[in-house]
Amino acid sequence: MIITWQGHSCFKIQDKIGPDGVTIICDPFNKDIGLKPPNCEANIVTVSHNHSDHNNVSALRGKPFVIDCAGEYDYQGVFIEGIDSFHDEKGGRERGKNIIYRLEVDDISVVHLGDQGCILNDAQLEKLVGTDILLIPVGGKYTLDAKLAVEVISQIEPRIVIPMHYKVTGLTLDIDPVDKFIKELGIEPALEEKLKISKKDLPQEDMELVILSF
Repeated sequence: MIITWQGHSCFKIQDKIGPDGVTIICDPFNKDIGLKPPNCEANIVTVSHNHSDHNNVSALRGKPFVIDCAGEYDYQGVFIEGIDSFHDEKGGRERGKNIIYRLEVDDISVVHLGDQGCILNDAQLEKLVGTDILLIPVGGKYTLDAKLAVEVISQIEPRIVIPMHYKVTGLTLDIDPVDKFIKELGIEPALEEKLKISKKDLPQEDMELVILSF
């Protein structure tokens, strides 16, 4: 599996490179946030909620299968489950609903939390048991901040954590940079251009923190 960060909350997840591979794009954004929108060819697109920094499906090439509702999906050998959650700590009354996506690719379980804004309940956690790689927002203000993100990580107990939705050069949103989260989590990060990993390579004991460039 290859995971590439496209910026903000957008990731490209591939089972393999080449015409036989399947490419999943999560939460494509538009140019309004100051970053260049993704211009990838996609087979599958997941949209966590209908905000313009997460739902720019038209930027992508190809004719992807678009998932923007909770439920179970099986497409081109990829199993995806969308789980209802909230964008804030007030049951969605401030910013609305959010969808968490669990993707099973190459026998690896990847969870994209979208714009999760609160800790998880028991029903949500039950669906996230065995998460291998967690893509989690950490920038605060609109999503989990550093402290809440660490709480959610403790709930899910993934093997690898990859933060997203934080301040980077060019981003116009007023959110925190990743440094605060790294300090709060207390794990020395590995800095990677992309994450290439197979099931056998997943850490078996200590959780790992990976910071991806884009």
